[in-house]
Order: sequence, then C-alpha cells, then structure tokens
Amino acid sequence: MKLLVKSTLVVAMLGLAACSQAGLGGNGASGQYGAGGNYDPASPEYFNQTIGDRVFFAVDQSNLSAEAIATLDQQANWLLSNPTYTAIIEGHADEQGTREYNLALGARRAASAQEYLISRGIAPNRLSTISYGKERPIEICSNEACYNRNRRAVTVIAAGTGA
Repeated sequence: MKLLVKSTLVVAMLGLAACSQAGLGGNGASGQYGAGGNYDPASPEYFNQTIGDRVFFAVDQSNLSAEAIATLDQQANWLLSNPTYTAIIEGHADEQGTREYNLALGARRAASAQEYLISRGIAPNRLSTISYGKERPIEICSNEACYNRNRRAVTVIAAGTGA
C-alpha cells in the first residue's frame, strides 16, 4: 500500500513540474495563445508574424513601394495602439557594392521607413534607426532571388517608455 501512495505522489509531482514548464498559454507551445503570445494583439510576436516587421526595396532604392507603405501603415496602427513600445528600424542591403555604399543605402532605407511612421503619427522619440548595410544578410548567395530578401528595413519592437 505504501508503494502505491509513493508512486501516486511521484506521478503527481512530475505532472505538476511538467505543467509549470508549459508556458503562459498552458498549451505547451511557449505561451502561443496566452498573454504575450502570437495571438495576443499587443505582443511583439503578433507584430512580427501578423503585422509584418519588414519592408523590401528595389535595387539601389530607398523609396517605399505600395506594398511597403501598406505594411508600414499596419505597423503605425499597431504602434499607435501600443504606446509603451519603441522600435529600432534596421536598414539592410544586398551584397552588391562596397561596404560604405551599402551602409549609406541601409541608413536611407531605415530613415525612409522611420519618416513614414512619423508621418503617420508615431512620436519620433519612439523610433531610432541603424544601418547594417550588407553585414547581416538573411540569405547568403549571389543571385537576384536572394538579393531581394536582403534589401529591406526591419522594425524591431522593444518594451520602452514610448508614451
């Protein structure tokens, strides 16, 4: 009988330990459904996956396409609804051209996205920019399909004192 009681206690303790590791959502998927998860409209994860954290540019360009403007409109709406977040806008370029040229191009791309968000009502003190030029590619390759993915501006959300 004592063995049955001890076994039951061990199983119960293991079950509780497993539950405490499941995350906020209780679904075993790192809180995907709970506060701060992919489905929480006020979470950075939701911003990244549902709103979209990046816009893309044409070769040697920093002007915004219609698709980029649509994404930035959604980003602006999210930032207006979540005033405690700040954002760093990263400018990136493909591997073509010199390091210096691509750092300048990345800076122009980040500034273009930043200026648009400010024009949509986001306070300038909530936004900053940085250029990585060609130093942080998503794809490492030498063809146009990869270059397209690397020509981008990425809005990185952080908890801050935005309001």
